[in-house]
Amino acid sequence: MQAQKAEGTKDLIGRDMRAWQRMQRIAQETFEPYGFDAIETPAIEQLDVFVHGIGQSTDVVRKEMFRVFSGANFARVLEEGTDTKLKAKQRLALRPEGTAGVVRSVVENNLVPQGSTPFKAWYAEAMFRGERPQKGRLRQFHQVGIEWLGAPDPAADAECIIMLMELFKRLGFDLSKLRLLINSMGDPSCRPAYRETVRQFILDHANEMCDECRERAELNPLRAFDCKNPHCHEVMQGAPLMRDCLCDDCREHYEQVKRYLDAAGIEYVEDPTLVRGLDYYTRTVFEVEAPGAGVGSIGGGGRYDGLVELEGGKPTPGVGFAVGFERIALALEAFGVELGGQEPSCVFIANAGADLRGEVFALSRELRGLGVRTECDYQGKSLKAQFKQADKLGASHIVIIGGDELAAGKVKLRNMGTHDERLVERADAASAIAQLLG
Repeated sequence: MQAQKAEGTKDLIGRDMRAWQRMQRIAQETFEPYGFDAIETPAIEQLDVFVHGIGQSTDVVRKEMFRVFSGANFARVLEEGTDTKLKAKQRLALRPEGTAGVVRSVVENNLVPQGSTPFKAWYAEAMFRGERPQKGRLRQFHQVGIEWLGAPDPAADAECIIMLMELFKRLGFDLSKLRLLINSMGDPSCRPAYRETVRQFILDHANEMCDECRERAELNPLRAFDCKNPHCHEVMQGAPLMRDCLCDDCREHYEQVKRYLDAAGIEYVEDPTLVRGLDYYTRTVFEVEAPGAGVGSIGGGGRYDGLVELEGGKPTPGVGFAVGFERIALALEAFGVELGGQEPSCVFIANAGADLRGEVFALSRELRGLGVRTECDYQGKSLKAQFKQADKLGASHIVIIGGDELAAGKVKLRNMGTHDERLVERADAASAIAQLLG
């Protein structure tokens, strides 16, 4: 049987890999001026990191998270019918999102001690969710994100949004074609009462809601705003809104965020039903859509001032966002922008005979030492076949090493676009070619 990749996964090859690498470079160039350094956390964490951080009632934890067991522990779970007897360190999961792992790292390594400067980090990593594979939604996907811990000021919320929109601009989006949504979800002072009013609203309209929304009424009633059932969506249009229930502190925080965005010239739409999908969010939440691209949301985030405590740390405010690579690539493609760019060209060194392979070996080393992407024949092909190979590789120039030219201390250089040829001194060939290619 031929080996195949797992369902819902994709190999990053050629153009796709170039696009992912380019997105990482652009992210680094965007975030570093704001003081963000790169971080990488393990793809596998203790299950409780995500349960505590994301929330037991979320779809991510309940339905989508991949559990990980060693062979021995898996056999034990099968035998006992439960994993409750396993130790916490034996109950593992693949990372479904980036924030919880970064916060765990901050707590474990005491990266924001009392009175210290805030911790800022950005990441570019693979995430894993057991969702039904579809366009823009894979079981292994990739995200770029930032986390900013220790900054309660609403200016931090605004700067995160500004960075997010700057990232989209640098990736090639026309910002006029994107839609930035913002809202406030309140905090522990005002959200519990609001949550109860939404719960009661759902129960009052239970006969009009789907089974999942009736279940959400007890687990996480705010998630009913995101229900994909058209009738549930219509019913929830009449539900109470958080903006009418914000406490004074949350309202002032939200108003200040909007003032900062206005001052920066950032266009946004207030969406009082925007709740995001994870339990840890408080106060500011935001999301960016690409209408017309057919991929839904391409990124978003918000404030999570209680998450550090849930992971066992001291009270520490936090804010951040994440964007999905696969969805962004699809959205850019829909708008006629190629994120991966053209395949890089190279210089191909051809030889007119096997006895000249030593010269090919030497010149290729010289060119590569100068940073020139260089290819040559390793299969003993004829000169004609080598020319065909150079064309397939997209070579911009071919260096032809022939016996007569080499005896005169020269090699032939051909421009593959114009077919112009000229002789160059063998001793100066590498530097001359490097200079020609800039």
